[in-house]
Parts: sequence; structure tokens; C-alpha cells
Amino acid sequence: MGAAVAAMLAVTPAMADEVDTKEFAVVGTWGNLGNWKDYESKLWQRILPDASEGKITANAKPYTELGLSGFEVVKLLKLGTYDAVHALTTYTSQDSPALEGIDLAGVFQDFDTYRKALKAYEPIIRRELRDKYNAELVMLYTFPSQQLWCKLGEGDDGSLDSLAGKKIRTYSTSLGDFIEGLDASAVTVAFAEVVPALQKGVADCGITGTGPAYNAKWWQVVTHNIQVRLGYAATFMAVNGDTWDGLSEATQNLIRENAATVENEIWDSIVANDAMALACNASGPCDWGEPGGMTPIAPSEADEAKLRDIVENFVLKRFAERCGQACAEEWNATMGDIAGIKAPL
Repeated sequence: MGAAVAAMLAVTPAMADEVDTKEFAVVGTWGNLGNWKDYESKLWQRILPDASEGKITANAKPYTELGLSGFEVVKLLKLGTYDAVHALTTYTSQDSPALEGIDLAGVFQDFDTYRKALKAYEPIIRRELRDKYNAELVMLYTFPSQQLWCKLGEGDDGSLDSLAGKKIRTYSTSLGDFIEGLDASAVTVAFAEVVPALQKGVADCGITGTGPAYNAKWWQVVTHNIQVRLGYAATFMAVNGDTWDGLSEATQNLIRENAATVENEIWDSIVANDAMALACNASGPCDWGEPGGMTPIAPSEADEAKLRDIVENFVLKRFAERCGQACAEEWNATMGDIAGIKAPL
């Protein structure tokens, strides 16, 4: 963060007396990835302490350091075990089907449109977090795009049609719906086990983000990157509702203003990192290290038509069934309106 921005967001002497003195217990996302290293950790460990003149501090650690999978963090937030958590909506939609609507497989193929859709859907996310988890939404951001990474043999052209019958590693219900639409088989494999699963033929393809695919060296075991965006691992930061309601207005405003600045920085970095990761997984140039040498496959017109068919008749149809008519109508009026495709009611 630049000095001018930091100075602007810091408390004034008049505000200083109104800011609460509090140490927050915080959970971040994966400690080995850029969102935690460059943004989440700095928000809690440097930016907020500096802006509050030391009144706000945090014991902030990522999932990986705490031994958490991500699925349980919002429940722990609701219990008050943590004051704030950074969590993926795909990990928290079990108790709130509406939250699943934030990141449905294959709906959005570019970051700008996706961010507009998130903004339109934000009031629903805010309501669901309050009602289901007693949590106050503060940040809403993303990871690099989730794409297909496949070990293809002779005769496989990398089209979506050619993936029928393949075993594809997934990690969410919506991605499972997409895989069913491909007439392929979904395989649930922990991220750390994907490389050996691909080596042993347990999976033919995997779905993950562009950056994680490169950093975990998937390029050593797969041959092709099928560049259909299947989601963005949408992430929110929320504060326990009781904690939030107990803060002064000055403290709430200080947190929101600084979090908004970091949120914008994350979006800018993710767009740039997504482009770099695609280059690094292919032939480069790569600022991160050795190019992976995978063959990139851009979707053809036939792929785009198939993608739309799968999104409408599998992804959105199944989402509407899980979510219910009122929920699907809210999605259609917000994200669906911006995407130009609606969930069938």
C-alpha cells in the first residue's frame, strides 16, 4: 500500500479515541498462496495495526498452519472461536445453498463481468452470512480462474466433447454438475494427492486454479490446459456478528475502508497473476520460473456452445433444484442478468 493511501486511511487524532483496542483471532486462506502472503496477512498484521496506531492487532494464521481444511472455519466463526475468517463460498454453501450461487461452474468467462455480478449478488451474500452464520461480510474477492488440466493421449483433441468418459478431479458440487454434463466421471482427490493420482491414472484431468496448477507442478504430469474458466474460488472475509456489533462505528469504518483497499489490490493482482500463470503453464515467458510446456487449448465455437448447454441444463438446473425457486429467482435477477443466462425455474 502506498504511503499516501496509508496516510489517508489512518486514524486522525480526533478519531483515535473512538477506535477500539482489540486483538482479533483470524483465519486466512492457504499460507503458500499469494492471497495470504501478499494481502490477507498484511491486512491484519501490518495495515490495520498501522492505521489504528496499534489499537487493532491480530493473531492471524492461514488454514494450513492451523491444520484446518476450510470447510469448518465459518462454523468456528459462528461459534465465536475466531473473530474473523477468510473463507471460500464453496466450503460454506452446505447450510446456505444461496452462497453456492456466487461461483457456479462455467457461467463467467472473464474477470470484469464476474466482478460486476458479484457486486450485484453481494446483498444476498451479506444476508446469508448474517442469517446462517451470524457473520458480517467485509471483503469479497477471488483466486485465479479454475480451469481443466488434462493428460491427453493420441486421438484426444482437447475439445469438451473429447472429455466424455474421462475421470476428472473436482472439489465442489457445481463442478461435479459440470463434469456430469461432460458425460465424464467426477473424482474427489485432495489437492496434495492430485499429482500422484494423475500419474497413476486415478484421474485423467484435474480442475484447479491457474496459479496453483503451476506452483504444484501439475505440468510435470499433464499435457494440456483446456482454457475454459470453470469458476474463480470466490472468497469472502467475514467478522463474527457479535464481535462486529460490539465494535465502535469508528472501528468498523476503519476496518471496512482498509479492507476495501486491500480487496481492490487483490482483484488487480489476480487478473495479472492469472495471465502470468497461463503463460508459465505453457511455453512462457514466465517470471516465476521454468515454463511448464503444457499445450493450451482455447475453446472453439463448438466448445462454447457445449459449455452454454452444460451450464444451463446441468449447472444452473441443479443449482435451482438445491436452492429453491425464490433463491433461483434472486440469482437470475442479479448474477444471471449480468451473465445473460438464467437458471430454469
